[in-house]
Formats: sequence, C-alpha cells, structure tokens
Amino acid sequence: MGSQSVPAMPAEREVAVSESTAAALAAGPRVAIVTGAARGIGAATAARLARDGLAVGVIDLDEAACVDTVGKIESDGGTALAVGADVADAAAVTSAVQRVADRLGPPTVLVNNAGVTRDNLLFKMSEGDWDTVMGVHLRGSFLMTRAVQKHMVDAAWGRIVNLSSTSALGNRGQANYSTAKAGLQGFTKTLAIELGKFGVTANCIAPGFIVSDMTRATAERIGQDWDTYVAARAAQIPVARAGEVADIAHAVSFFVSDGAGFVSGQVLYVAGGPRA
Repeated sequence: MGSQSVPAMPAEREVAVSESTAAALAAGPRVAIVTGAARGIGAATAARLARDGLAVGVIDLDEAACVDTVGKIESDGGTALAVGADVADAAAVTSAVQRVADRLGPPTVLVNNAGVTRDNLLFKMSEGDWDTVMGVHLRGSFLMTRAVQKHMVDAAWGRIVNLSSTSALGNRGQANYSTAKAGLQGFTKTLAIELGKFGVTANCIAPGFIVSDMTRATAERIGQDWDTYVAARAAQIPVARAGEVADIAHAVSFFVSDGAGFVSGQVLYVAGGPRA
C-alpha cells in the first residue's frame, strides 16, 4: 500500500531567532548534547566535539557515570555538563534538555547515541527485551530530537546525528536491535525532510565492528576470548582492523561542521568496507 501524504508545514511559518536564543548564541560556543556519553562511542564523541570548540551536555542514565567524560573534557580546556536522564522517559528528557539550555546555552547539536542490547534468537526473545531496545533507541531518539529541535529552529541552524549500525542490514540474534537501528535510518531521512528549511541537517552513522564496552559484552555473552574475537572480526573487514571509537567521533565531527551544511538525510557506514 502506498503511504498517505502528510500536509506540509505552514508556509507562512517564519524562521526567526528569538532574542534570548540570539543572545545566548552570541555569548558563547555552540552547545551539543550527546546521549549515552558516559563511555565508548558517546564519550569519544563528546570529547571530540569539545575539542572542536563546542560546549557539551553529557547525558547518560547515571549522572555519576558521566563524571569521567566531563572531567576529561574540562582537563583539556573544554566545557561540559553531566546530566543524568533516561532518554525513554519524556519528563526526564524535557528536564535534561532544559538543564543543558540553562547552564550551557540553547543546544543546536544533538547526537543520539544512547543504546542497549538485549540479544537473543527470536523464539527466545522476551517482550521486555524487545520493548527495552525499542524504548532506548527509537523512543529515546524521538523524545530527545523533539525536545531539542525547537532550539535549532529558533537559531535557524542545527545538526542532528543519529547512531545506527551495520546490524540494520540484519544480524542473527538481534531482531530487536536490527529493527531499531533500521528504524533510526528512516527517522533520520524524515527529519532531514521536515527540518531542512529551518537550517537543520539530520544524518545517520552506521558503525561496523567497534572496540567498545558493548562489543566486549557481546564476546562475553557468546563465550569467546576478547583478543581472539577481535582478531576474527578484523579478519573479515576489508581494511583489516577493528574500528575504534575515535573513527565514529571523527565522522560525527564532520556531520556537525559548518562545511557539512549541504549534506542531509544520509546514512554513512563507518565499517572499514562497503558492508562489514
């Protein structure tokens, strides 16, 4: 069945920068929010954006877990704020975004990185495992984006980067995770269409095998020695190495830059090959 057309946004809506937003933008650096930033890809991305000159709201489920990321950014001369929030909770998201806006300034960059895995074969997968993964990846990205987009529209400039995965192409034992990551790609393309005329771009990064806490947990779950697991995965990658969190942070840095203003609605596979 064909999809129904949706009425366009009112043409008369003007892109205007509010006085408070304009003052905040003039007073300091751009502000980014990175979810799931206590460790791994999120922490590396937060640090990279801080080095690029942005102030960063470091969001994770446990605020105390963000202290190391914030400390590293501040020790390197950057500005960051630790915020604890469940991205699947609408009230918590609203509060977290407002806290960042009050302390650092209106956020005009959003990296939806928060994620969890609850891997299992379909016939063993519980409804709770399905709902948890959908809640964090899809509901969380929706809630965060809805809360932040107003600041971007007010500023007539914004950057949204969603973290997908090569698992979006399908992966045994990950029906929930693969579905969520594929959904983020469609979400990204729709954001690009809806928000483009307000100066906002939306892009998606799909990492391949990355050395991180999440992939270590996968190796443990399947009972493989970590070094052996990494070597086996790297042997399947055309560039013959495992990915590092810095590889993803570099890609985010590009999408967030002023130079990427004509790139929107794209999915970039950062996987060491065309499909790895």
